[in-house]
Amino acid sequence: MSLAETPLLQLDQQLCFKLYAASRGVIRTYRPMLEALGLTYPQYLVMLVLWEWQQKPPAQPTLRALGQRLQLDSGTLTPLLKRLQRMGLVCRRRATGDEREVHLRLSEAGVALRDLALPLKARQLCQLSEAEQEELAVLRDQLDRLLSRLSA
Repeated sequence: MSLAETPLLQLDQQLCFKLYAASRGVIRTYRPMLEALGLTYPQYLVMLVLWEWQQKPPAQPTLRALGQRLQLDSGTLTPLLKRLQRMGLVCRRRATGDEREVHLRLSEAGVALRDLALPLKARQLCQLSEAEQEELAVLRDQLDRLLSRLSA
């Protein structure tokens, strides 16, 4: 078999395509919940981290720490945070010692949004069987290991 005949360049053999298509499918299933919350998917990810930080604050709740947690750069996060701030969900404040450092916290409305998100997320999970939930947990663990290897 020649190199040209191998499946190396077939779409269905590409892990990157499978991950991309799966990601788009998952985000599509989130759409009703996100619309109810008035958030885009990237905004939802930011809110998830800020809700985590509300429960267990990091040493420095900064834009940099958020970027590290979400694996996004400040050029991507800054417009997201500005929109969330205009929506009244997030407060941004420059550090007094270093103006390059931006500290983040939830506003009261941002905290309250979590209480709206919880039942919506629970309803979304209820649509899955227990076996499907277990399969997704295994897949999530496999993806965690893949991300760790890719980050190393």
